[in-house]
Amino acid sequence: MSEGSVDRAKLRHHGDVEVRPGMLDFAVNVQGSAPPEWLRRRLAGRLDELGRYPSAEDEAAARGAVADRHGRNPDEVLLLGGAAEGFAMLPRLGSRLAAVLHPSFTEPELALREAGVEVARVVLESPYTLDPAAVPAEADLVVLGNPTNPTSVLHPAETIRALRAPGRIIVVDEAFADAVPGEPESLAGYAAPDILVLRSLTKTWALAGLRCGYFLGAPQLLARLNHGRAHWPLGTLQLEAIAATAAAAAVAEAEQQALVIAAQRADMIVRLVELGIEVHTPAEGPFLLIRVPDGELLRKHLADKGIAVRRADTFPGLGPNYLRVAVRDALGVDQLISAIRSADLW
Repeated sequence: MSEGSVDRAKLRHHGDVEVRPGMLDFAVNVQGSAPPEWLRRRLAGRLDELGRYPSAEDEAAARGAVADRHGRNPDEVLLLGGAAEGFAMLPRLGSRLAAVLHPSFTEPELALREAGVEVARVVLESPYTLDPAAVPAEADLVVLGNPTNPTSVLHPAETIRALRAPGRIIVVDEAFADAVPGEPESLAGYAAPDILVLRSLTKTWALAGLRCGYFLGAPQLLARLNHGRAHWPLGTLQLEAIAATAAAAAVAEAEQQALVIAAQRADMIVRLVELGIEVHTPAEGPFLLIRVPDGELLRKHLADKGIAVRRADTFPGLGPNYLRVAVRDALGVDQLISAIRSADLW
């Protein structure tokens, strides 16, 4: 695909722009509207310290907590102001040709293109099975999501490892991995000199407004990503949130939430299919990719009913009749199903 044919406006599109105040939100994959009470108390307890710069001790404590959580060494952890900062760092790896697997989150491709890195799109067809042979042999950087946004596909870790090649770096966006019970295909604990794993705390802990995440990888790779970064890149509250959510009790809480999401997703699939909607399965993330006869009409109809869903034609490889819907509880799904029925598209 030539640079001139790339629609950067679509690459910049995110689900939050679909949501107006007061709408029932199926467009954004954050679980809940605010962090749990215990985490709010932890953060509130640090407010009196905001007159001081973040300390090296806090940064070390957060890195150590993340390292313990994933069975890594602290020097294999790079703390981030959200996964978006991690994507913005990718050009520092000095890639000559970056292969980005699609349909998937578009931020990595945008960051690479904005920095002048040549990008090869590897567009997977339904059922979006990962084929290492489809990646150009000359690609020295490969970026993919697992589970993948918006398809909800969970690629086997073994298949991701098969992407490895001399002189190549693999970046795995695991922003939604902690929403998968047991995290069976995660590479977060897999130490390799050529694999970077990106994690976000936004989704599970409702911290979109605080911007928290981290990279896991070899110290040499993390140093390249970190080069030229501003001093004090994370604030005190970000460091506190990262340390708190990496603790054993928080990890156990996230696991329980993942089980709830899995049950809600299974129920949601049944109800959508009963309406005649095509739902991509198997699905392992906290969202579903659906296809309907007229995606734009349904999206506008739902918006009129006060329900936001995510258009999916901004993801390379998907057309206007695809939509992404976040997994929600039964009460929310009741409203969604009722509103879809009233659209009378079938």
